[in-house]
Amino acid sequence: MSNLVFGPITSRRFGQSLGIDLSPNTKQCNFDCLYCELKASKPITTQIDSPKVEEIVDEVKKALKKFTNLDVITLTANGEPTLYPYLKELIHELQTIKEDTKLLILSNGSTCRNVAESLMDLDIVKFSLDCASEKCFKKIDRPVKGLHVEKIIKSIKEFRQQFKGELVLEVLVVKGINDNQEEFALLKEVFRSINPSRIDLGTIDRPPAYKVEGVSIEKLKNLANLLEGLPVSIAYKREYIEKRREFTKEEILNTLDKRPQSFDDVKYSFSSNSQKLLKELINCNKVEIVNIAGVNFYKLAKKTLDKA
Repeated sequence: MSNLVFGPITSRRFGQSLGIDLSPNTKQCNFDCLYCELKASKPITTQIDSPKVEEIVDEVKKALKKFTNLDVITLTANGEPTLYPYLKELIHELQTIKEDTKLLILSNGSTCRNVAESLMDLDIVKFSLDCASEKCFKKIDRPVKGLHVEKIIKSIKEFRQQFKGELVLEVLVVKGINDNQEEFALLKEVFRSINPSRIDLGTIDRPPAYKVEGVSIEKLKNLANLLEGLPVSIAYKREYIEKRREFTKEEILNTLDKRPQSFDDVKYSFSSNSQKLLKELINCNKVEIVNIAGVNFYKLAKKTLDKA
């Protein structure tokens, strides 16, 4: 397989993913994020040395013959994939060969307004949104000159109003920068106005480009609780172990009323007895399981909400 297509890999967020690298030879991004796992580089606005659509499609066809049971074909890059100049044509061609596999893009959202028409044909769009304040945005994401978070948020809102697929927003928390109640209060307001399908909350777990640190899982959970009523999925590290908590049925229902819990939330936080009680609530139709862009959540069943 060429350097254009990689995997499949098992994604914690999207399942079995076949990746497409739209900038295989060098990092090309309009951000220079503090936490990026790629080396620091000057942000740019125009991609060069772009692979041809035909080359990419040919490699994807070969991979689809070899690999089955894929959940997503993921458009990504050593940088920002929406800078790829032939994005609309590529997405169109991939739609003709993907069959039941969903098309996904992992983007920082900064060019949303410019590429919105192209993205409409995707099944899942994931945008990063680490901050809602300009000061925080410039400190973490270090964008190319001329990009402002307020305008990015506005363009994502407009995109959401038209997009029929699943929209995922991701926040990567950096210690001492966006790990506070003030920033999350702003993010909560923005998330409610956008109404994404899912919100992914994570932190640094790979060596970053700059000397910054992630936060603990406990901190992530506390921040997630500030996003009350929103479908938040926490990215747990595989080695994460915490003392499981005991919940009554009433406490479980109250928790799910405030924030739907992902399968990982329950796996890592609920005691074995609490998990049994949760199953009983499912069996009596008080709790239901919903899949949002590849992540399963427990949430209150509609009839339970109606009685509340």
